[in-house]
Amino acid sequence: MRLIPAIAAALILLAAFEPHSARAGDLGTVKPVLSCAALKQADIEAAVGSATRIESAATMQSGGKAEYCRVRGVISPAVRFEVQLPVARWTQRFVQTGCGGLCGQLDIHLDKAETCKPAQNGELVLASTDMGHQGGMDGTWGRTNYQARVDFAYRGVHVTTLAAKALIERYYGQKARFAYFFGCSDGGREALMEAQRYPQDFNGIIAGAPAMNFTTQNSFFHGWNAVQNQHSDGSPILTADKLAILHGAVISQCDAQDGLRDGLISDPLACHPDLSKITCAVGQGTDTCLTAEQVHVANEIYRGAHDSAGRGLVISGPLPGSEINWVGVYVPPPGQSGSMSQMTAEGTIRNLDSDPNPPADFKLRDFRFDQANFVATTRLHALYDSTDTDLTAFAKAGGHLILWHGLADPHISPMNTVAYYQGMQRVMGPQAVDALARLYLFPGGAHCGGGEGPFDFDVLTPMIDWVEKGVEPGALIASHSSGSVGPPAGVPRGGPPPGFDPSQGPPPGARPGMSPPTPPAASAKVDRTRPVYPYPQVARYVGHGSIDEATNFAASPGRPWPGNETWYGAGFFTSHEHLWCKEAAARLVCQNARD
Repeated sequence: MRLIPAIAAALILLAAFEPHSARAGDLGTVKPVLSCAALKQADIEAAVGSATRIESAATMQSGGKAEYCRVRGVISPAVRFEVQLPVARWTQRFVQTGCGGLCGQLDIHLDKAETCKPAQNGELVLASTDMGHQGGMDGTWGRTNYQARVDFAYRGVHVTTLAAKALIERYYGQKARFAYFFGCSDGGREALMEAQRYPQDFNGIIAGAPAMNFTTQNSFFHGWNAVQNQHSDGSPILTADKLAILHGAVISQCDAQDGLRDGLISDPLACHPDLSKITCAVGQGTDTCLTAEQVHVANEIYRGAHDSAGRGLVISGPLPGSEINWVGVYVPPPGQSGSMSQMTAEGTIRNLDSDPNPPADFKLRDFRFDQANFVATTRLHALYDSTDTDLTAFAKAGGHLILWHGLADPHISPMNTVAYYQGMQRVMGPQAVDALARLYLFPGGAHCGGGEGPFDFDVLTPMIDWVEKGVEPGALIASHSSGSVGPPAGVPRGGPPPGFDPSQGPPPGARPGMSPPTPPAASAKVDRTRPVYPYPQVARYVGHGSIDEATNFAASPGRPWPGNETWYGAGFFTSHEHLWCKEAAARLVCQNARD
């Protein structure tokens, strides 16, 4: 039934990108026509549209396997970029990766492609950018540098795309046949920004846990959770050692709601835990229960930021089932008082959200959780946020979008991603969205990776097959591995390492905005696999065989999630104009325009 639209989309795609005689999905290897060193002198300014300086071009090894030409450069005024071009194995595909947190570092990281042969064989041109600034989690780089704000909001990723495509054409003597973008967290926001503002840049875009509601996410969401969990002296109320108790209570009450006790919650919106069951009784020791004050904090975190009348300032708080992942975000690690949420909120509010800025000594305690402050804080919403739900131009260009989110994400509520998908359906119509996009929700998945549920999967191969062969994505097979090197006792899996101080930025080895990596042990092995179907379908146990094997599950219709149309930002998920801004006379000058 969808064959004709798929053929039409393929024809549009081929018209928008360089024609080639090879059949899509059967791409040949292309060798360079220049030496790697010759790219040091490449003049690509006309293609980029801004002054561009190539700083280095040298041949490198990738994991001791594929050889590639690594090019690094700067696009005026300060957008640093890197492009990795295979020397012998390029199969005419280009993948650009996003940057998490507030970026500020140059790191090409292609995730969720574990079984993608072109990725594993070193056949892809890869690129990424620092988005126009160095350093980053406190946002001080943008306090008076308004061009840095614009480069972070949308420009840095786009000009890097133009630079990478120009270098590809110089190095190989032809354009890339297909271009893809992969990003998670802020990288997911960047992914959606590309689809909305620059619909011709990529054929396929993969957005994981997208921080699309940047202005409210990094102010009201993180700010509320940090403030709610602090005594007047700044010490935490709900502590890391209590999260296992809280999480255990939620799982015991809600795990079986989907008909299967597997330690995972597949429909967290149907879970309404009664925390009175773990509230300490008079005279009871607190080792196995939560105090009434701690229970209140947990309920307020679930509820999410709201004003005195109870109206939401965010779409929701973190969902039930995510508790074990709160440590290091808004529940400090053992022995510490600071939180990543406080650092993120104070830095963003102080340096990025507004023009003019609050005082340099602004403290989170001064932030007001009311409607007037919501309006003031979100005046630049259309600059930073990627919530425009009209992707008609991207669809007309033949583009495809895959959204994915872990249901136990402590950083960004999955309700944002579902609301965006539903907003697309309202604006474009369900049939148009079905031809364009898929959404996947992973029970037990944390933020971009990790968590108790199967959350390792290959999303790049299905996207390539969709774009190049017209094969629509079905179930993604996710896995979970045991035997990883875990955190010390009392620190839930996926939390920061010992000695992590939020005021000093993310811990070593962590990608900003993502949970720190947990290296697998030599004995690590897959202990559970599970199919994850396109929303709103869910996986149901067939009634026989191991619950840890994907083959024993089948698709069930599921239920569409109820939306939250009463929070103050509900109108963000519509078709709207974007703010296009520039720095002029040491101020931010913006205008509304489409694309």
